[in-house]
Amino acid sequence: MKRDRSGLSYVMKTNQGKLLDVYAVGNALVDIPATVDDAFLERHGLAKGGMTLVETDRRGHLLDDLKRQSLHPKCGGSAANTAIAVAQSGGTGIFVGKVSADAHGALYGADMRASGLEYDARPTALADGPTGTSIILTTPDAERTMCTHLGVSVLLGADDIDPEAVARCQICYVEGYLWSGDATRAASLKALEAAGKSGAIRAFTFSDRFLVNLFAADFRGLLREHCDLMFCNADEARAFCGQDSLRDCAELFSSLVRRAFITDGKEGCLVVDEGKVVPVPGFAADAIDTVGAGDAFAGGVLYGLAHGFAPVKAARWGNYLASQVVQIRGPRLASVSLEKKAGILSAG
Repeated sequence: MKRDRSGLSYVMKTNQGKLLDVYAVGNALVDIPATVDDAFLERHGLAKGGMTLVETDRRGHLLDDLKRQSLHPKCGGSAANTAIAVAQSGGTGIFVGKVSADAHGALYGADMRASGLEYDARPTALADGPTGTSIILTTPDAERTMCTHLGVSVLLGADDIDPEAVARCQICYVEGYLWSGDATRAASLKALEAAGKSGAIRAFTFSDRFLVNLFAADFRGLLREHCDLMFCNADEARAFCGQDSLRDCAELFSSLVRRAFITDGKEGCLVVDEGKVVPVPGFAADAIDTVGAGDAFAGGVLYGLAHGFAPVKAARWGNYLASQVVQIRGPRLASVSLEKKAGILSAG
């Protein structure tokens, strides 16, 4: 039985001999954050708080309407932001995605490598299309609305997954957004199956409520057959389980997967661990932008688990990272206080 730094035993199996923490698979998207008012959303017919897939022309209209703002694009996508949060916590990992041989693809690669992660995203030819982008629109009430142009990220396929690379990592983490395409779904399954064969922990995130609405039955089977732990937020949990009570949702998840983490904004999260449901309180925060909070939370949890901390302690670190992200504009932090990390993970 392993022990964390406080001397408390934990049940999570660690994979001896693994060199890296996380193998993350996701849509490689360049994030373009912007601040707008409700009128902007109405003008473009966007549902506030949701994610809308847009074609090239509509993306162009949105960017034209934002041209008076100073935009600062960065590499992003849900799993990528989570992997970066792992690295900022002091962890290691590999990110796998698909970009084009264009300016956004070059920016993506440079930004990802600067984060300290290994990067496996072989560029496609320009003729195949542009690198994907996600325009992230934040309104004054801190709600975020995303307009995503997937570009060549949809070309990620099973051939892009390297089982030997998966075997180097303690945890394989796959984002739910990949389930919306045949090729990306095949990549997801290959990664999770490779993780199962190598003894890596298999992790999956629902990513968005609209995916739950479309693929609830698929996700149910995926959790049972291919996952050891999963992530979702309160809205996704309620939509998936058909229950108002998060504790009831947690009980249902406990019948599907060994561990689950359900985030609930400022309230923190619920941890489902071997059938037990434990609330973990959040940290006080003056939220101005909720984008990236769930990704940061997952990154904190994955770092904690990979480094031998019990799920509840890992969730505390995830809650802290989420509380910091919501206090800035954009999907991820510039840096993380490792001194703060040591205090949070060693407390209690």
